[in-house]
Amino acid sequence: MTRHILFLTGTRADYGKLEPLARRLQTEGARISFFVTGMHMIERYGLTKLEVQRLRDVAVHEFMNQRPGDPQDIILAKTISGFSDFVAEARPELIVIHGDRIEALAGAVVAATNYIPSAHIEGGEVSGTIDEAFRHCNTKLCTHHFVSSEQAARRVMALGEPPESIYVIGSPELDFHAGPSGVTLDEVRSRYAIPFPDYGIAVFHPVTSEQANIGEQAHQLFRSLETSSRCFVVIAPNNDPGSEAIFSELALLPNDRFRLLPSMRFAHFSELMKNSACLVGNSSAGVREAPFLGIPSLDVGSRQANRASAPSVFNCAPSDASAIAHFLKHQWGLRHAPDRGFGEGNAADRFAHTLANPGFWARGLQKIFHDVV
Repeated sequence: MTRHILFLTGTRADYGKLEPLARRLQTEGARISFFVTGMHMIERYGLTKLEVQRLRDVAVHEFMNQRPGDPQDIILAKTISGFSDFVAEARPELIVIHGDRIEALAGAVVAATNYIPSAHIEGGEVSGTIDEAFRHCNTKLCTHHFVSSEQAARRVMALGEPPESIYVIGSPELDFHAGPSGVTLDEVRSRYAIPFPDYGIAVFHPVTSEQANIGEQAHQLFRSLETSSRCFVVIAPNNDPGSEAIFSELALLPNDRFRLLPSMRFAHFSELMKNSACLVGNSSAGVREAPFLGIPSLDVGSRQANRASAPSVFNCAPSDASAIAHFLKHQWGLRHAPDRGFGEGNAADRFAHTLANPGFWARGLQKIFHDVV
C-alpha cells in the first residue's frame, strides 16, 4: 500500500532535517508531499523554496504565510488557515513536522484538530526562548515522537506521552553530514564568492524574548569578531522578531573579512562547515552539527541554553569580549573527537524502519496522559 506522507517546512533549518527522512521514505515507495511556507518564500532569506523544488517526484505546495512586520500570532493564524485548506484537499495519512517554529505549531494544531496522525521530529529538547514552549506544545499535540537522544525521550515521557509512541532516531541532519557532501571546497568558495581560505562561520539569530536588546547583543558579538582580525562567512539570521536589528549590525561589517550570505545549499554548507576553523553564534548547528564533526563552536547568549554539553562546545555572553577572544585564539582550527550525543548519522533509516511497522499505523489517536512512575 502506498502511503501519502506530508512534510511541513517553514525554514531552511527544518528542511535540512526533514529532507533526509523524505528521501528515505521515497525509497520505500511512499508518496511524498511538501507544504512550503515561512522563510522559504522570502527572497531576503535566500528564497530557499527553490531547494525544496529540486526534490524529484515530490509534490510541492507553496504558501505565503506572512508579510514584513507580521507578529507571530498573526503568522500562526495565517499558517493554520492555509495549511488546513491544503490538508482538506491533500488528505495525507501522516503529517510530519519538526521542532519548535511557529509553522510547526500550526501543523500540529491542524493535525490534531483533524485527527490525522502526526510525527514530531526532535521534541523533548530544551532551549532558552519561546521556541521551547512551542516545542513542548507540539509534543502534546502530535501522536508520534521521533527524538534525537535518550534524554529527549525522557523529557517527552515527562510530558505525559507513552513510551511506545517515542522513537530515538538521532538528529536527521547528521545523516547529511555523515557522508561526502558531493562538492569540493573550491566549488563552494567559487559559487559563493568566498575570498579567504581560512575562515570561521558565524550565525546569530534573534531571541524573541530579548528583542529589546538583541541589536546590542549582535553589536557586541560582531565587534569582537571584527577585532579578532579573523575572517568569517556569516549566514543571515532567521526571520524572527528582532532580525532587523541584527541585519543593521551585519551591514557594518567590513567586506574584506566578512562574507554575508542569505542562505546556502545544504551540500555546500556541509562542505563549508567541514573545512571551517570554528563556528560562532547561537545556531543549533553549533551544538549539533559542529560537535558531530569535531569542530569547535562558541555558543553565544541564551538561545541554545542547556541544549548540549559536548567538550567542543563553549559558552559565553555576547558582551564577554575576553571569552570570545580566548576562544578564537585557542580553538581556531582545532579538531575535537566527534561527539555522538545527537546520533550516529542514520536517523532516516531508523525513521523508515519505524514507519514500516504495521503497529505504527495501528496506534489510536486519542491522547491519554501517562504519568511517569
